Amino acid sequence: MECGLVLPDTLVLEIFLRLPHDAVVRAGLTCRRWLAVSKDEFLWRELFYSYYRIPRTVPRHPAAVSWYREFKRLFDCIPCVEVQTLKEHSDQVLHLAFSHRGHRFSSCSKDCTVKLWDTERPDGNISLVHSTSMHEFNWGYTQFSQFNADDSLLLVSGVYLGPHHCSSGEIAVISLENYTLLSRVRNKPYDVFGCWLNETYLISGNLHWIGNMTSCSVLWLNKAFQDIESENVNVVKRLFKLQNVNASTIRTVMVAHCRRHDNPDLLLDYEAQSQAQRQKGQQQHYQPLLFDLGTSSSEEEDEAEEAEECQREARSHGRPNARLPQPTFCGLDHVIQSKNVEPRELEIETRVAQMMARAHTKAPDSSLIEPSEPGDGEDKIYLLFTTGSLTYSPHQIGIKRIKPDQMTTSGPVLGEKRSTNEFFDSLDHVIDIHGHIIGMGLSPDHRYLYVNSRAWPAGCVISDPLCPPPIAEEIDVHVIDLKSLREERRSLRAHRAFTPNDECFFIFLDVSRDFVASGAEDKHGYIWDRHYNICLARLAHDDVVNSVAFSPADQELLLSASDDCTIKVWRSPHMVRLAQTSVRPPRPRSLLSSWLSRGKNSTSACGVNGKP
Repeated sequence: MECGLVLPDTLVLEIFLRLPHDAVVRAGLTCRRWLAVSKDEFLWRELFYSYYRIPRTVPRHPAAVSWYREFKRLFDCIPCVEVQTLKEHSDQVLHLAFSHRGHRFSSCSKDCTVKLWDTERPDGNISLVHSTSMHEFNWGYTQFSQFNADDSLLLVSGVYLGPHHCSSGEIAVISLENYTLLSRVRNKPYDVFGCWLNETYLISGNLHWIGNMTSCSVLWLNKAFQDIESENVNVVKRLFKLQNVNASTIRTVMVAHCRRHDNPDLLLDYEAQSQAQRQKGQQQHYQPLLFDLGTSSSEEEDEAEEAEECQREARSHGRPNARLPQPTFCGLDHVIQSKNVEPRELEIETRVAQMMARAHTKAPDSSLIEPSEPGDGEDKIYLLFTTGSLTYSPHQIGIKRIKPDQMTTSGPVLGEKRSTNEFFDSLDHVIDIHGHIIGMGLSPDHRYLYVNSRAWPAGCVISDPLCPPPIAEEIDVHVIDLKSLREERRSLRAHRAFTPNDECFFIFLDVSRDFVASGAEDKHGYIWDRHYNICLARLAHDDVVNSVAFSPADQELLLSASDDCTIKVWRSPHMVRLAQTSVRPPRPRSLLSSWLSRGKNSTSACGVNGKP
């Protein structure tokens, strides 16, 4: 119908500006003139900033075509509607990982199984495809999994209960063609997790304690399986060997394939790149760490040789004979044992370790880690991990570039080109988070690293490495630009955690093209918009949410895993409506009226803009 000329359009617009967005949509259904006014760009710009509480200095997303559609994207395309609950796990679910195609995902649990799920059923439901138990290999539980680049192999990381009651880690590689176990690799400590370097090579870790607070971490490159040629070709190769001080260790390794990034997937308003250029070369010197990854049967002998070599180096610098830890201790167990040592002895050990590092550490190659210039066409591969230099809790991001000749296990191994005065490798770059790091995730293009952290008190000074500062209950999500190699100044916050330093555990997060999601200890998962830095939804569980995962094929599909032993499947209101119309006879329906039904499909488990 047509409205009479009662109110001019300008007055109708002024009225609409004072209405909530859903009332504006309903009013637009009254007549054609009001419909035209309800689509006014100025109107939706004002509604956008007021409803989502975004500072007006933040510009509209560069890919947005209109304010109306941008409002609708944030309102209607967030995966916040619970559509399915998977209950096949019998214990806490710790991690979720999608295949690169998005057709499968894997889940790890304290029931010591890794399960594979199908997401492409015709009815839209997710179903279990295969389950593998790791109990027969003396595992305690599975904790992490990752598909290789062509989705043909699955890396599974878990806690291996080995001899002498020692809890270290192990990595298994499973073929996705016939679900057979191809190889198993030691991984110590277990929270290194492990990761793929490419389709056929994976990275694992090893740790050697050479004192009460000094250790050596070694990162190994492992071939995922042994074929006929393995008799003449190396299947293991040492990548880096780094020294740890103050009871710290290397944890949570991941690989970033940092390309030119001429077309980043989002626009961030960080400061001019020139400032980062001025800061280049001013980073504080960081004591290097050590990694070792191995799979051969002679691994125990290699480990003993590494420890003896470290001790010989220490004795040559006059360090007192330190009590070597028993093999039954690893991780925080070793830290607890070190608390019984006299403080003076620990102080001497730290000073000697620092002297040892200065004298026997290979200098970093600054050209390997320089921020990319606009005309630089060379791709870079970074190894990222958590570490620390002040205390045992992980509070720094370490970055080491992997060179092309390190991409396979062929060539020199075990540091054949390393001189006797270059016992350790150095880190190429370090970013201090000033808090306990509890999670990391890469953006789809590997341009940005997102880090879950619980902050230390401002201005705190760490005088005892065995007593880190108290950590905040609020979790901050830091954003690190891997092109400029510095932290973006804004951070995300909404989720919370409550465990102290000694009991702090990993909270996995995931990043899609437009959104960031994370678990939390407050029984919710959270979703933020990457461009506007606003919390858009909360996803309810009955216990701690350990992991979340976006489908790489459709960011409107999200999974969440919890200590309540369930995996919940979340889809956007938009996708829920499409699924409903596909099973019912089509009927004429206005785009605006279909949008209004969004509220009917939402559940009490979700909230918009962080509001329940």
